[in-house]
Amino acid sequence: MDARSEVNESTAVRELDAVIIGAGFSGLYANHKLRDTLGLDVAVIEAGTDVGGTWYWNRYPGARCDSESYMYCFAFDRDLMQEWEWSGKYPEQPEILRYLNHVADRFDLRRNMQFNTRVTAAHFDEQTNRWDVETDAGDRFRCRYLITGIGCLSSGQIPDFPGRDSFEGESYHTGSWPHEGVDFAGKRVAVIGTGSSGVQSIPVIAAEADHLHVFQRTPQYMVPARHGNIDKSALDEIKKDYDAIYEKARHSIGGFPYDVTDRSALSVDDAERQAIFEKAWEAGGFRFTFDSFSDLRTDLEANETAAEFIRSKIRQTVRDPEVAEKLVPIDHPFGSKRTLIDTNYFETYNRDNVTLVDINTDPIVEITKTGIRTEQQQFDFDVIVYATGFDAMTGSFNKIDIRGRQGEELKEKWAAGPLTYLGLTVAGFPNLFMITGPGSPSVLTNMPIAIEQHVDLVTDTIVHLRDEGLELIEADADAEGAWVEHVNEVAKPTMFMHANSWYLGANVPGKPRVFMPYAGGMGAYRERCEQIVANDYEGFHFTKASVAANS
Repeated sequence: MDARSEVNESTAVRELDAVIIGAGFSGLYANHKLRDTLGLDVAVIEAGTDVGGTWYWNRYPGARCDSESYMYCFAFDRDLMQEWEWSGKYPEQPEILRYLNHVADRFDLRRNMQFNTRVTAAHFDEQTNRWDVETDAGDRFRCRYLITGIGCLSSGQIPDFPGRDSFEGESYHTGSWPHEGVDFAGKRVAVIGTGSSGVQSIPVIAAEADHLHVFQRTPQYMVPARHGNIDKSALDEIKKDYDAIYEKARHSIGGFPYDVTDRSALSVDDAERQAIFEKAWEAGGFRFTFDSFSDLRTDLEANETAAEFIRSKIRQTVRDPEVAEKLVPIDHPFGSKRTLIDTNYFETYNRDNVTLVDINTDPIVEITKTGIRTEQQQFDFDVIVYATGFDAMTGSFNKIDIRGRQGEELKEKWAAGPLTYLGLTVAGFPNLFMITGPGSPSVLTNMPIAIEQHVDLVTDTIVHLRDEGLELIEADADAEGAWVEHVNEVAKPTMFMHANSWYLGANVPGKPRVFMPYAGGMGAYRERCEQIVANDYEGFHFTKASVAANS
């Protein structure tokens, strides 16, 4: 049933057990658990025209996940795990979207979803102890539980370049790519930004465009993906051991079933260290970090050995020494920003139709009618691609008018940085559950692993409330403060604190510099959550149903 058709026939408020915002990995699984497992009356509200979340919007050329395909999927249903066949080592956007559509079809998850609709407001009513939710379509819902599955990287960020709207050619942000695609053949193209979406799209665009100019602010460390078709026999062997593989991943640092070495980069001589790096380099992907040395994330001297190894690879790959030096990162440690997994990125700069523009030495002054003007020259383009990233972690929350007790605005509460308990709940906002919110492992781990852990915890909590005759659950302010302090303490010894990255909101002007994800690892986080539940939901307080009804 489409919720919109029912609601728009009347101005009445629709009473529900739960409203879920978003229909990506989080929304799909939350819908399945709350609706099908618990039997709750649920509506899922999604801005897109169909399911997919991140993979619905991010359709830019070369878009793919940097988690290996056999791990970038749901684990809640064994038959689902066995029946789906991935074609490549890393899942590409069209295949991920097909997978999520398959999941939606298989479990009939669209039945209670409303598409083409954005939630504009969600206010907690202390008289009814319910959330009042409104949409841009004029729909009104009242629900006991509000669950956000709005993604960590779903609020596109384009710098406010002077003249940005004056450009008369085509312009696109990688995070909201046209579903019909973009034809670059014979065109002069600019790509601004060399983060993950830029790194993935630049080689593909370069192969199609007449000429491509890349406007780079920050040179990046990259590890080769070694992407290619996956051998079906290898995947069949993995499937035989899926239970053990996923159990290992659930208790790992990054949500992957990799064996993590305890070897220090400073414990071996130069020759052995080089050989270890070379082997890990050939393995590719995140294995470069996990398989090489244990202290690359925490020791600057050890980290520098990996950084210099990658710099040498860049210099070996890029034929023009001057261009190579522009591409070599020297102002931040390896892994302090998101580790990028590339395919032929540096090789792209050996093409005659690719030009690198270093905007540190030649800054962008304005966008003009015909292209981009820097301090030193005017460039004319047919297409400008903004690969400029996202207002990460909090941006999507700030687009919704979310208010808790006494009308407190979430945006205002987070003005100096996000405050959460476990990245899941917020003091003063009862029965609000954020799937992979700020303060949880989220973007520092394999997302499906993190999402399933969060949704399972939310589901178990709702069962606890129901079984115990409880109406509300709410984080204690003291527990929230202690968790935020813990998140920062865990991040301090890591490389993350040695760079201005979107992990700290540094890509958004005026955004407070606060480290937002939990860097302690998926396994440690899971254990902490289990301890909290075992200790009678330590750090939370409850309101009994009878008290709520009489309040």
